[in-house]
Amino acid sequence: MFQPDFQVRKQRPAVTLIELVYHATVRSIRKTHGNPVIGLLISMLQAAMFVGVFFLMMTFMGQRSAPLRGDFMLFLMTGVFLFMTHAKAVAAVMGAEGPVSGMMLHAPMNTTIAILSSALSSLYTQTIAMVVILFLYHALWNPITIEDPVGAYGLFLLSWISGVAVGSLFLAIKPWFPRFAQIGSQVYRRANMIASGKMFVANALPGYMLAMFDWNPLFHCIDQVRGYVFLNYNPHFSSISYPLYVSLALLTLGLLGEFYTRKQVSRSWSAGK
Repeated sequence: MFQPDFQVRKQRPAVTLIELVYHATVRSIRKTHGNPVIGLLISMLQAAMFVGVFFLMMTFMGQRSAPLRGDFMLFLMTGVFLFMTHAKAVAAVMGAEGPVSGMMLHAPMNTTIAILSSALSSLYTQTIAMVVILFLYHALWNPITIEDPVGAYGLFLLSWISGVAVGSLFLAIKPWFPRFAQIGSQVYRRANMIASGKMFVANALPGYMLAMFDWNPLFHCIDQVRGYVFLNYNPHFSSISYPLYVSLALLTLGLLGEFYTRKQVSRSWSAGK
């Protein structure tokens, strides 16, 4: 009766990892604000402001109708939500604690848990903000219908995954070229204000303009999600496989770079921070 329970022993590392990720995610959420409710309200306010700004901009330009048959505000929100999720994921992963952080002195904490918790905290806040804003719009302004909610959320997750992949690449570069990584990530996120094509649909773009956006995985995610949200839109010039393959490739490169950096790390790297 004193023989060890090997089944329980085998499960302990997985349980420990899940517990560490959970607590690190909660800590990452609280980093933006001590009160998690206020942190969620800030994320909701940012998303609502983006939608409002683009609504006013399109109104002043005389384009109050969506380029496809459907609710104009829902058209705006599909682009804004995926754009913000992608951008927030890039910033969260790039800002994850590295191997010279003080938290890494507390075993069994490691950089993988730090990256995963930062990414999950970003996904959590953006998901809650999206659900609450959609519910308030549906209940207080205009009832909406999403044709395939599961497929639409799948594209939401894909835009988050692509942001995590890009962020991991900048995270791997940051210890070697901190200024370049910081400026590069900001330029990338600002460029996606236009390059994501959230105000357009691929089916309505001429060929020469399509080539300006087709390289961007986020553009494919936004165009594809509208095929799941709106009944009368069938995207022809974007795909799900492209952002998926690009994200996997960038994530692999980022994690390989982070692993190599972790092996070469020096405490003096954090002296000037």
